[in-house]
Amino acid sequence: MDQRKKRSPNEIRRAWEVCPNIPARDFAAQLAISEAELVAAHCGFGAARIDPRVNHLLTGLEFVGEVRALTRNQGAVHEKIGVFNRVITGNNHAMVLGDEFDLRVFPQAWRYGFAVERRHRGGIQRSLQFFDATGAAVHKVHLRPVSNLHAYRKLVAELVSANQEPTMSLKARVADLGARTADWAGTVDDLREHWSRLTDVNLLKTLKLSRCQALRMVGQDYAWLLDNAAVGAVLQRAAEDELPIMCFVGNRGSIQTHSGLIKSVKQIGPCIYVLDETFRLHLRTHQIREVWAVRKPTNDSHVTSLEAYGSDGKIIIQLFGARKEGERERDDWRVLAENLPRFPDSYMRKDRSSSVGRRRPSASAASSRALKPRSGTR
Repeated sequence: MDQRKKRSPNEIRRAWEVCPNIPARDFAAQLAISEAELVAAHCGFGAARIDPRVNHLLTGLEFVGEVRALTRNQGAVHEKIGVFNRVITGNNHAMVLGDEFDLRVFPQAWRYGFAVERRHRGGIQRSLQFFDATGAAVHKVHLRPVSNLHAYRKLVAELVSANQEPTMSLKARVADLGARTADWAGTVDDLREHWSRLTDVNLLKTLKLSRCQALRMVGQDYAWLLDNAAVGAVLQRAAEDELPIMCFVGNRGSIQTHSGLIKSVKQIGPCIYVLDETFRLHLRTHQIREVWAVRKPTNDSHVTSLEAYGSDGKIIIQLFGARKEGERERDDWRVLAENLPRFPDSYMRKDRSSSVGRRRPSASAASSRALKPRSGTR
């Protein structure tokens, strides 16, 4: 049992006042608390609890105008700037399908919400922040200088909670199917047969397999292991060649997508940044344990994705060539993805049945090498 003394809201607020420029998620980790607890400690001091009524929120945000929406996980932060429109509500699955936002929302994971005002560099930053039952962030919406402040305040007033307690009782984090060895009695042939007619989005749940287990087992004609440098190399090549891509980053509460061109890609230390006008990505490459190229059958031939996974077996980022429903995959994207250096099949055979937590051999290929075509690869 954890015997650490639980910090009071006053102690949490005073600690953050000393270090105001540290990102909330990183500072909460330093205090050994969740990000939701850090925000809750400021109730009455720049934060107010709001009810996470997702459908009301999404329709209300249409009137707020231009905002910055943020979805993150342990290894990536995905930010889009634009206006919420074309909202499709639902109790189990809601969507925003506008020109600037492509957002999938799973309302049952949204447990806590806050409206936050924080002074920063002489101004006031306003945001709506939402967290799951463990206190991990599922989605945030930040106001922009051109946002409709009246509509924002009206929305907050409609969602404000009767509970304004500065403390929280959270659920402990437990491993899910993406992080543990699933109890599966099937065969590789069973998996390949299901994969070859992959139209059921619940395939892995049906087979009781994690994503990484399935990728290790299904065979290299469907999934193959790549150098970890492949993600950064592909982002750089997409920017240089003006190759439109789809970039997915998600967590248990939301999945946010950018579809189109990217322009400015920079690497600073272990982090890769996309710094475009309306799309920003922060990828922590040191959080990546494995990168896979994956072929998925569709009604339009097959599509190829790059998928990066963390040490917990959860997906960090997923990249595709940009395409619309009913269109075939772009030839330039397929050539790029299929000519990335693979790890040897001998390693795959040896490690295919291992758990996700087992570390594979390190690779030091630079971006230029990661994009060098392999002979005999179509």
